[in-house]
Amino acid sequence: MSSTHSPTDAPKPKQPTVLITGAAKRLGREIALNLAQAGWRIAVHYRDSVEDARITVADCTRLAGACASFRANLSNETAVRNLLPSVVEEFGHVDAVVNSASTFEHDTPETFSFAAMDKHMRSNAGAAILLSQALHSHLLTRANAKGVVVNLLDQKLWNPNPDFVSYTLSKAALEAANTMLALALAPRIRVVGVAPGLTLTSHMLSPEKFETLHKLSPLGHSSTAADVAATVAFALNNNSITGTTLLVDGGQHLMKFERDFSLL
Repeated sequence: MSSTHSPTDAPKPKQPTVLITGAAKRLGREIALNLAQAGWRIAVHYRDSVEDARITVADCTRLAGACASFRANLSNETAVRNLLPSVVEEFGHVDAVVNSASTFEHDTPETFSFAAMDKHMRSNAGAAILLSQALHSHLLTRANAKGVVVNLLDQKLWNPNPDFVSYTLSKAALEAANTMLALALAPRIRVVGVAPGLTLTSHMLSPEKFETLHKLSPLGHSSTAADVAATVAFALNNNSITGTTLLVDGGQHLMKFERDFSLL
C-alpha cells in the first residue's frame, strides 16, 4: 500500500540555538534580537543585569518562540565551564556561540597592573576560548554537526592608542585565538571575528560628543548596532568564512586616533 505525504508531514529541521554572552543589553541585546528575528533560539547570558536579561528573553521569545537566560561570571573558570552545558540541558543542542560580553575598564601604561590585565584576560579572552572548547566538545557528540564561534573584537586593534591597555591586550589575545581556534577546531567549528568601531555611546560621552566622534571615518559614519548585528548574522550563515575578522567601522581603523574615543 502506498501513501502520500504533504509538505507539512516532512520532518522539520531543528531550530538552531545560539549562546550570546552579554546579551541582556547594549550590543549583545541587538545581536540577540536580530538572530531571534532570523529564527534562532537565544540563550541570553548575563552577569548582573537581571531585569535587562528578563526583558531581552521576553522580546526574543516573541520573535523566536524559545529563549532563556543564563547567569554566569565570565571571570570565574568554573562558571564558564558550566555555562554551555547548562544551555544544552535547556535546549537540547547548541549550534553557535557569540562572545559579545566584555570587561572594559580604563588603564594606561602608567597605571597598568597584573590585576587589571588578569581581570580583562579572564573575561574577554579566556572565557571565549573555553566556550569555543565547550561547543566543540558538544558538537562531537552529534553526528556530522558543525557550529560557529563569533568573537566581538575592536577596530582599535588595527588603530592602537595607549588608552585601555588591559582591555586592548585582551582583545589582541582573542584576535590571535581566532586563528588558533579556527585551525584547531576545524572542520567542526568556524571561528570569525567581528570588529566594530564606535557604535554605542557611554557615560563617558555626551550625545553631542558621540555624534561628532561617530562621524570621524572615511565614510562619514562608524558602525551602528544594526550593522554589527547584521555582520554577526552573516558570519554565522556563511559556511566559507573562518580564521579572519570582519571590520565594521566605516573605515575608522584607517584613521589615526591618539586617544580612545571616550577621551578625545
